[in-house]
Amino acid sequence: MTNGNLLAALPATRPPAEAFEVLVERAGWKVERIVSWGHVTAPGEWFDQTTDEFVALLSGAARLQVEGEPAPRELAPGDWVFLPARIRHRVEWTDEGKPTVWLAIHAVP
Repeated sequence: MTNGNLLAALPATRPPAEAFEVLVERAGWKVERIVSWGHVTAPGEWFDQTTDEFVALLSGAARLQVEGEPAPRELAPGDWVFLPARIRHRVEWTDEGKPTVWLAIHAVP
């Protein structure tokens, strides 16, 4: 058995890169914690994953652009999004004043 706290051990200051931590991984799926602090997807780049992704915002704030949608989605704590495989998306903005913590679940469709 493994356990932890999704909001523990957050950086005290902005790290140079977004942090990805795999919490649990099994055949066909994985759960990860992502910590952003003013980090965004590089200009012109998109995530185009082969897995479905369920992502929930636990703390902080973010804007998520989904290809084909007219405007980015504003995300606050408690908001979640389901992104089917191959749906191109990018992080347009995350809070620069504090960590933004995401819980992401990736699964083979």
